[in-house]
Amino acid sequence: MSQEKKGILGKKVGMTQLFGKAGELLPVTVIDVTGCCVVQKKSREKEGYEAVQLGFQEISEKRASKPLKGHFKKHGLSVMRYLREFPAGFGEGLKEGDSIKSDIFKEGDLIAVTGVTKGKGFQGVIKRHGKSGGPASHGSRFHRTTGSIGQRTSPGEVFKNMKLPGHLGDETVTVKNLQVVEVRENLLFLKGAVPGANNNLVMLRKVAS
Repeated sequence: MSQEKKGILGKKVGMTQLFGKAGELLPVTVIDVTGCCVVQKKSREKEGYEAVQLGFQEISEKRASKPLKGHFKKHGLSVMRYLREFPAGFGEGLKEGDSIKSDIFKEGDLIAVTGVTKGKGFQGVIKRHGKSGGPASHGSRFHRTTGSIGQRTSPGEVFKNMKLPGHLGDETVTVKNLQVVEVRENLLFLKGAVPGANNNLVMLRKVAS
């Protein structure tokens, strides 16, 4: 795989601590990359664009749809729960069916991690946007509500991008420049926090130095 473009799928295990070389205590997130492999290499001639499709986490065929089972059968692989694509260049030197392991990264590499943040349901403006509340005393009738959001006759409308209550979390987020602290068999230890709940899927890409 190219030294500049490396990518893998993994599962967020959780956070722990490791000691650095100078004895400092480092907060790290553990990523399990067991069972990641190349499912399909797409070409400009056949699919109209170049990409490499990776699969992760084998599942029972009973839990997959017929089209999904047919896709994996066509490529001679077991059915997997997740399929994700990386753009052209990430699959250089790899063939369909090849396994990708944690040793594609080394200690000190900078990684960009993409995951889905924890969903927190419908929230008000204080929790969602960090707005300050109203007076806490009795009788104010304004504690955690949104407050005024518009004007009178002119312009007579609510401006775009007004910060209002709504769904919080459950968004795709990429955190860049997380350093690889340690590489073990099928495990990566990244310095800092990774988006998403434990056991969630994450996509890892090497950041070009």
